[in-house]
Amino acid sequence: MVERKGDGRVDALLAGAFVADEVAALRPDYRVLLVAVEGLVPGGQDDTSTTLLARAEDAARRALADCPVERLPHVAAWREAYRGFGAKPQRTRNSLEALLRRASSGLPQVNPLTDIYNAISVLHRLPLGGEDLDRYQGPPRLLRATGVEAFDTVAGGVEVVEHPEPGEVVWCDGAGVTCRRWNWRQARRTRLQEGTTTALFVIDALDPVTDDGMHTAADELVDHLARLGPRVRSSRRLVAARGVGHEEG
Repeated sequence: MVERKGDGRVDALLAGAFVADEVAALRPDYRVLLVAVEGLVPGGQDDTSTTLLARAEDAARRALADCPVERLPHVAAWREAYRGFGAKPQRTRNSLEALLRRASSGLPQVNPLTDIYNAISVLHRLPLGGEDLDRYQGPPRLLRATGVEAFDTVAGGVEVVEHPEPGEVVWCDGAGVTCRRWNWRQARRTRLQEGTTTALFVIDALDPVTDDGMHTAADELVDHLARLGPRVRSSRRLVAARGVGHEEG
């Protein structure tokens, strides 16, 4: 995998990403590593994704053998963060906890892109989301919702537009919410598709996760994604709730 700064629009999207002050006030320890991956070939296959999922399932079973999922340090930190903006973690589970709870019966197999990032999320115990960057309108922004933002999703098999609760932590672009409740549910509009060629991966972290731990997860992620096209390349940017961000290239 060639790792460098993205060109043009991708570069601008990463540079313009930010974490709003009200989120920083809620969790000063929050950091996000944004990883943009270009050159993916639609329908590209990764013969190792099934093996990677099995490895993640085994790691989850071992982690949970003597410890309930809600007591794992990384999961407990996210439960506390959810309570901070009024969400009930028993009913609204962050993406990491949701995957860990499914591991005993088998992680979902969707497509190589999704399977890879789900496995990396479980292996490194970090919430990790994947988005189709070509469907973005403007840079990603993490903020607390006013309650009027649009979130397009599917409910009961029907496409609907919902709205987040006021104060809810949400990822947005210029067209609306791309992910509700920090890392709970992604919008239909920007989700990864079979034809995705440019993807954005969002790696969330709270203490006790370190920046090095985030980069290690990103390194493994991009190593596996390199198999999904002959000219796959990536760029990344670390943004902290304290307002400090830098590019990695």
